Amino acid sequence: MFRSLLFIPGNNERFLKKSISLKPDILCFDLEDSVPSYDKELARNLIAGHLATQEGDKEPSIYVRINSADSGLVDGDLDRVLVKGLDGIVLPKISNSQEVIQIIDKIEMIVLKRSISSRIRIIPSIETAKGVINANSIASAHENVVALVFGVFDYLYDMNIDVEYDDHPSYNYARSKIPVDAKAAGIEAMDGIWQDVNDLDGLIKDATNAKKLGYSGKTLIHPSHINPVHDIFRPTKKQIEWAEKVLAALQDSFEKGNTRGAVLLDGKMIDAVHYKQAKAVINAAK
Repeated sequence: MFRSLLFIPGNNERFLKKSISLKPDILCFDLEDSVPSYDKELARNLIAGHLATQEGDKEPSIYVRINSADSGLVDGDLDRVLVKGLDGIVLPKISNSQEVIQIIDKIEMIVLKRSISSRIRIIPSIETAKGVINANSIASAHENVVALVFGVFDYLYDMNIDVEYDDHPSYNYARSKIPVDAKAAGIEAMDGIWQDVNDLDGLIKDATNAKKLGYSGKTLIHPSHINPVHDIFRPTKKQIEWAEKVLAALQDSFEKGNTRGAVLLDGKMIDAVHYKQAKAVINAAK
């Protein structure tokens, strides 16, 4: 499920502990924009410690947003956060597919070295003019890429556009293009954050517009935004039908305790991760 991705500042121990009780589809512990340079190492340590407490078939999914490819911090970030309990990595300010491949190569080397069995999923964030132009090749860069994020405020900064966020014409092209490129690559797209924490009416209107453009959900910066966004991005009929087929295909395997078994469904391999996603879709539909 990609209805909601909630950013949690990695340098705030209280927020990290509180996040356990929250129910977005994805919890994303942040090492980038919300963490000042002098707190990067603290954030790495706190996130690594928190990930060490995560066990089993957990919900929500746990991701970490590392620093950008040109920051010089990627290697240090990956070294600390690539541990058991992590589901994925958000890559900020991605401009081309080569950046994605280079970071995935680093990730796979560490995963192999540490015998981490789970596949680390990748969500590149499109935040620049170059990223918008190359969005489809970024979405298609690797099988581990599962979604794109539209980073609207960094995009506006990159374009030298000084406007209010609800001035839609200033970013309509980029916002409309990203979900099309993602869908063409067979993955999801998540819209940018709604910055005014207390304006829930504005959030609902903005999320409704995002759904009309083809987004599967939104990135969030406050827990109060989770439920309104989930109400808007309810599972579609197509998603529910897929989930029912997955549950039917894997039910016997799971009832016998073979949760690592994989089967072929409609020409594609499905396994424990898909079973978990299918259950989440059905629960959300109810």
